[in-house]
Amino acid sequence: MAHTLFRLYKHILKLSTPLVNRALEKRLAAGKEDPLRISERRGIPSRPRPEGNLIWIHVASVGESQSVRIMIDELLAVNPDLHILVTSITRTSATLLTTTLPPRAIHQYAPFDHPDWVRAFFDHWQPTMALWVESELWPSMLHNIQKRHIPSALLNARMSKKSSQNWMFARPMLRDLLTAFDIILCQTNEDKKTYESLGAQHVITTGNIKYSANPLPYNDFEFQNFSAAIKKRPTWVYASTHDGEEQIAARIHRDLKKDIPNLLTFIAPRHPERSANIMHAISAENLNITRRSEHVTPPADNTDIYLIDTIGELGLFYRLSDIAMIGRSLSHDGGGGHNPLEAMRADCVTLYGPHTQNLNDIYNDIKHAKAAINIASETELHKALQNLFTNEDAYIMQRTQTKNFINDRNQILNFTLDELEPLFLKIGVNPPRSHIMTKENTA
Repeated sequence: MAHTLFRLYKHILKLSTPLVNRALEKRLAAGKEDPLRISERRGIPSRPRPEGNLIWIHVASVGESQSVRIMIDELLAVNPDLHILVTSITRTSATLLTTTLPPRAIHQYAPFDHPDWVRAFFDHWQPTMALWVESELWPSMLHNIQKRHIPSALLNARMSKKSSQNWMFARPMLRDLLTAFDIILCQTNEDKKTYESLGAQHVITTGNIKYSANPLPYNDFEFQNFSAAIKKRPTWVYASTHDGEEQIAARIHRDLKKDIPNLLTFIAPRHPERSANIMHAISAENLNITRRSEHVTPPADNTDIYLIDTIGELGLFYRLSDIAMIGRSLSHDGGGGHNPLEAMRADCVTLYGPHTQNLNDIYNDIKHAKAAINIASETELHKALQNLFTNEDAYIMQRTQTKNFINDRNQILNFTLDELEPLFLKIGVNPPRSHIMTKENTA
């Protein structure tokens, strides 16, 4: 039954090749695909395969790429002849990875799950080992891992209730394809039960490795330059904003400015291509607004809002900010919440709204530990910011709770590496030095 369903899946995709190509072209026209690298989405590489062992790490987006960066660095450090291929799908993740990956690590866009394109990808790269991080389950890719007997693991595995229900109709096929993974390492016990209900074997709960990610990278020259310009201005960032949240930031700045005249607000939209619409939406507040893409210099003394309409700079602006509000937790689209750990790891006192369903486990953990401040509305956000900016004791207490929370969870990556060690040894690769990472990560 499973083989029949998979053959049907392949057959439908092959017949639909013109439609798939058209869909890619529409994504390209909408700015969702890279015009210079669109061939990679069709399995056509833009780089040669290096000789020797090649570990393939597939990540869904920026957050997942950051969570495994420590592992990438350490694998390369203890294996001088090893190369690593990192694939992702989003343009944002590609921009960050292309510019920040270390030598001997290559970024490519993952191919669309068309059987011919996936086969071309595997024929070229011939990975020695595959590590998928919190990824969608793509049948053609899993089939090739399985057929080619590539040692592999699914890391930071999670599955929503909706996704597990959708897979139930194809459970025999999925059960067969999941055997491609030698081991599945889950974020929670609930995820473990879900994968086991779908027929997965060798499933272990290790925790969410996003807790152990490196801080987002930033340019130190830019940091020094901005710090000198900003001086001691009270500063906050509304990060990864979606529709409606930019207006919230502008209104709050307008009102807070009455009591905090030198306040500086950073707004970092999740999709910088929206910047023209954002400028139009917040212009009614009569504030002095500077766009990062048009003025690469730091904000002037009279700048109220600095709009960060660039990609890959959130690490810099987290470092420059005292406080961070996490986007898509008050947005018009119903929200879902972006990753708060990036702000917390950068030493920001962090706030978030009520709509955090996309990362419920992380937010529930944070809420239980009181490691960040949960607000229910724009009014509450205004009050919380005013309190943090004017009450030093409240600010210091919250910042301490945030630091303690992050430090307590730095061991999760080590649990993951302990489980992966047999796979590394199986392909003749030295495992990462987890004890060194622990020391560096908590320093």
